[in-house]
Amino acid sequence: MNSKKLFFTNRAGSKLVARLDTPVNQKIKACALFAHCFTCGKNLSAVRNISRALTLEGIAVFRFDFSGLGESEGDFADTNFSSNVEDLIDAAAFMGEQLEAPSIIIGHSLGGAAVLFATEHLPSIKAVITIGAPASPQHLTHLFEGQLHKIEKNGVAEVSIGGRSFNIKKQFVDDLMTKSLPRLLSTMRTPLLIMHAPQDTTVGIGNAKEIYQAAHHPKSFVSLDGADHLLTDKKDSLYVGSILATWVKKYLDLQPEEELTTDKQVVVNIDQSHYTSRVATNNHQFLADEPPVVGGKGLGPSPFEFLLSALGSCTVMTLRMYADRKKWDLQEVTAHLSYSKENVRDTSGASGKIISQFDLELEIEGNLTPEQKNRLLEIANKCPVHKALIGEVEVEAILRG
Repeated sequence: MNSKKLFFTNRAGSKLVARLDTPVNQKIKACALFAHCFTCGKNLSAVRNISRALTLEGIAVFRFDFSGLGESEGDFADTNFSSNVEDLIDAAAFMGEQLEAPSIIIGHSLGGAAVLFATEHLPSIKAVITIGAPASPQHLTHLFEGQLHKIEKNGVAEVSIGGRSFNIKKQFVDDLMTKSLPRLLSTMRTPLLIMHAPQDTTVGIGNAKEIYQAAHHPKSFVSLDGADHLLTDKKDSLYVGSILATWVKKYLDLQPEEELTTDKQVVVNIDQSHYTSRVATNNHQFLADEPPVVGGKGLGPSPFEFLLSALGSCTVMTLRMYADRKKWDLQEVTAHLSYSKENVRDTSGASGKIISQFDLELEIEGNLTPEQKNRLLEIANKCPVHKALIGEVEVEAILRG
């Protein structure tokens, strides 16, 4: 994905820092607004992974630090749940001015409760997603319940959350107590997806049940079995992103990317996305790319990896066909391939021709005699792609139109 830093000013006059993640081809089908968890930030690895999964489906993601957190201005002690909701509304307004209004809103933990309250003020929202969200904002007070008496007595207390210290004022707690999520859900009709881990020890699974029961259809629930509250395992956050991208298609008019067509066997297209290319055959579409180390995005195999794949797949398919025809007990074949090239010099020391070297190692399993294995090795060197590579090859490039 492509990512750029943006700044916007909230209604309190604080400059908030955001990230806009977009598809590598810059073809945006929809926009999502993401609210991070309490005291977290826009750069939490789980947020980035979810964003990456969405951008692969053409969905741009706007993520920002709430007031007083991360890179954003403001004093965290002066913020509260209501100000977080206002920050979300201000972020959506900024998106509408600079890009397009969000049609998707996603909230993690307390951010999940915040997006539910923000949605009633955002007519552009067509789909709401909560991840590990509490059924009421008041649930948050358990994080500093040992300090509640100090907050009540002194008006403020220092609490430790996630290994960091924060000043929590009485107005923060009082604000939480005024919010009724069940009452809000009783009037909300926007499609809702609730995602929660049964093993979540920070916000128990019972919260997901309460939200689901209070919400109206259309509503969906996905269990994040085995995940923790912060989705620290990369595979869990990538799973969340992939599920989100699939689920929202039900409620958004996502225009499919124009299909590549050709009167040849293969067509390859590249735009301004640097090295990321689209490849289409008669029945399949996929991406080709270069690795990040040479300036690519790593979203697909490199050209030479495709070439090695062609040689390897043709080789094992050829051996499968041959063994089946001979009725040999060939159970499995694995091909390991690599590519290198060498500039061969002549005897005078002048630079000569470049020799391309394809190394192909085969693992063959089955009840086969040594003679049968040797014969399969001979056949491996005669597969059609192998013959094409070592034969006389001509490539003629012409301009169409």
